[in-house]
Amino acid sequence: MKKVKIKQIKSGIGRPERQKRTLQALGLRRMHHSIEIEATPQIMGMIEKVKHLLAIEEV
Repeated sequence: MKKVKIKQIKSGIGRPERQKRTLQALGLRRMHHSIEIEATPQIMGMIEKVKHLLAIEEV
């Protein structure tokens, strides 16, 4: 399965609680924090909901 690297580039402050929880569920803790994660359909759906806060790159 392919992997994606996601980096939080915008703050979750002032965002709806649902978006804050999605960032937390993805494992992003703070601004400019990045992780590599497998691109399952569930993860890609979560990324789609907060893509305006993230930088996404395929690995």
